[in-house]
Amino acid sequence: MRITPNRITALRVAMAFGAVALFGRGAWSNATALALTVGAISLDAVDGYLARRKNLATPLGAQLDILGDRLIENVFFTFFAVSGMVSLWVPVFFFFRGTVTDFVRGLAAKAGRAGFGKNSMLESRWGRALVASRASRAGYGALKCACFCYLGLELTLRGAGASSHVALAAGGPFLVWTSVAFCLLRGWPVLWEGRRYVAGLAQPAAEAPNAARASGIGWMPGAAR
Repeated sequence: MRITPNRITALRVAMAFGAVALFGRGAWSNATALALTVGAISLDAVDGYLARRKNLATPLGAQLDILGDRLIENVFFTFFAVSGMVSLWVPVFFFFRGTVTDFVRGLAAKAGRAGFGKNSMLESRWGRALVASRASRAGYGALKCACFCYLGLELTLRGAGASSHVALAAGGPFLVWTSVAFCLLRGWPVLWEGRRYVAGLAQPAAEAPNAARASGIGWMPGAAR
């Protein structure tokens, strides 16, 4: 079977579901779950590299990559919330942030602007650095990987009755809320620079083209609906 970026994205999501299904089912299952967690996060760099290397990048692939990230984040944080490891507000926050930023990106796509790449909706240098740079994406991925693995290890030790999980208890909240802060920081440029598209959506249909031209963005029929 030919390896494509979209199949790697699907594999990442399957690995995330497999990991949460295995946590707490014994030593070998927990070790496998940790390995799957690392794979689900680290393969995010592989699908992007393969898309660029093999010239397989497509708008659909970009959207599936974002969707895969959303699913993986919410699967892990929801699982750890149900397990009592994190507050329920953490997966709620990630779901809300992802929904809002993806909505803004969808409006930008109707105006002919992409979420990433040469035709990105992000025009400021600081916005591109926070959202689309390799350093930011790699740092965010590494932080989530450390967070999920740490929580998984703590859950494993707690289930085994080991007292050492108490020593790990302080590190979990730090990694979780650092991930929340980084997530919020990376979402802010999308909301700030995407406000023009939201404003254009609020204009009556007859005024939308003029408002779009005045703000320097593109417009497509139906954008005001």
